[in-house]
Amino acid sequence: MNARKTGPVATEMLARLNSALSPTRIELVDDSEQHRGHGGYNPAGESHFSLRVESPAFAGKSRVERQRMIYAALGDLMRERVHALSIRAAAPGE
Repeated sequence: MNARKTGPVATEMLARLNSALSPTRIELVDDSEQHRGHGGYNPAGESHFSLRVESPAFAGKSRVERQRMIYAALGDLMRERVHALSIRAAAPGE
């Protein structure tokens, strides 16, 4: 992900995820513009994201447990700023 193109919401999301999960791989893409005119669209951007993350913290966890870990790490951003987050979470080697 190119840091120059990362907005403040994405920057905060990455900081929280890195802190909570110590990922070996992380990719966060702002898909907001693809949702223009749809529910939850914010003209300021940074409302819809796709996340691919690999972390040892996910080993032995179900898909739902992994998603809960991500939502817990993101906290208030998911309630107040991010409308939609597509998640692909894996443990190393999966």
